[in-house]
Amino acid sequence: MGILDRIRTVLKANINALISKAEDPEKMLNQLIMDMNEQLLEAKKQVAMAIADEKKLERQALENKSQGEDWEKKAMLAVKAGKDDLAKEALVRKQEYDGYAASFQKEFDSQHAAVEQLKDALRQLQAKIEEASRKKNLLVARAKRAEAQKQIQQTMGSLSANSSFDTFDRMAQKVDQVEAEAEAMKELGEVTADQKLEDKFKELESSDQSSDKLLEDLKAKMGQIEDKDKK
Repeated sequence: MGILDRIRTVLKANINALISKAEDPEKMLNQLIMDMNEQLLEAKKQVAMAIADEKKLERQALENKSQGEDWEKKAMLAVKAGKDDLAKEALVRKQEYDGYAASFQKEFDSQHAAVEQLKDALRQLQAKIEEASRKKNLLVARAKRAEAQKQIQQTMGSLSANSSFDTFDRMAQKVDQVEAEAEAMKELGEVTADQKLEDKFKELESSDQSSDKLLEDLKAKMGQIEDKDKK
């Protein structure tokens, strides 16, 4: 499997599944992006080597073509000099170089097509990695949000299991009871004070009434004594 195919495999991986298995999604995603960029860098090196081979084939094709043209010129010179045998040898050499040039040109054309495909694939991969980098923060935010929701649900479940809210309710009822009792004691204290004050006034009134009765009894007694003396 070539480097470009390996990168495609990484990019096609189910990232959500990887997140669910990772203890630290953010760290895992950062590492994933780093791995992609490292593989992309390796792919660029291989594409660069392919481009270098392309240029080498092009240069060899041009050089052999130029050599063929030079031998053709030599053949012309031989013909002008009346040396047909020499001209024939020159033409044979020209034919050889033309053949080499054609072979190199054919290889160059194939290499050029392959390089263009590699360049296009490299651009697509670069775009996908850039897109993955942009999505990384969104995925991390989703993972953190999910973890927070999970923690809340666990906390709520724990509170429910431990009847913590029931305990709060019982404490609230107890406080209400204590407040009610305190209010009742306060009211009883006020009633007792009022009763004591009222009793004092009743006692005073009773004392006054008793004095009046004694005085009346005394006067009646004195009247009876005076009646006896007169008799």
